Amino acid sequence: MKAVYRTDRGRIRQNNEDSVGTFVNRDGHRLAIVADGMGGHRAGDVASNMTLTHLQEMWEESEGIQTADQAEAWLKTHILHVNKLLFEHANNNPECEGMGTTIEAVIATQLFSTLAHIGDSRCYILNDTGFQQLTEDHTLVNELVRTGQISKEDAEHHPRKNVILRALGTEPDVKIDIKTIMFEEGDFLLLCSDGLSNKVNESFMAAILQNEDSLEQKASTLIDMANENGGEDNITLIILEFNDEIERG
Repeated sequence: MKAVYRTDRGRIRQNNEDSVGTFVNRDGHRLAIVADGMGGHRAGDVASNMTLTHLQEMWEESEGIQTADQAEAWLKTHILHVNKLLFEHANNNPECEGMGTTIEAVIATQLFSTLAHIGDSRCYILNDTGFQQLTEDHTLVNELVRTGQISKEDAEHHPRKNVILRALGTEPDVKIDIKTIMFEEGDFLLLCSDGLSNKVNESFMAAILQNEDSLEQKASTLIDMANENGGEDNITLIILEFNDEIERG
């Protein structure tokens, strides 16, 4: 497994409330996380950072996750634990009231990849069948599209486009979308915050992943494109590429 991640403040925001990282456990399996924080007075930084830090600590101590069921159970258990930590922190610290974060978390092994998703960050896959989004945005606008009340074209410019219906840390409990996919030689996974997906369309994403550049160059190109197209939000991404090389951390 090869991995690269990038985060950029963008052209408008004063702070970067996104957190990102990839971490290897005792078995050499990788956990990739993108968290896009939200909340006033820099509370978004706190939410995304706490999420990343706690999951990193727990993952690096973990071992024995060999099946998809075990990976799904690990993600559910530990993300719900982080949800409780965030909710309690917000209640005990008035400056963090209402804070929360999206999360894309992928456990990637040589046999499968398991994805956990809350919010409007996204995970895409590029494989033999093409480029597709694996996640469903938990937003008001996407719900309106899903139920046929507005078109996808209307959604692009809807005044309430940024209203999120589900986030980590904003309620005592949260529903997590979890799925396991086959991740095979030559496939790519792209995890990103909406700072990228709102500014770079899927055909460009696919074209960049398919070109001959290094993973680092691909990541930098995607960040640059989002900034060139406005860069109004923080921009964060992880690219995972499946290969048969031995994991070295």
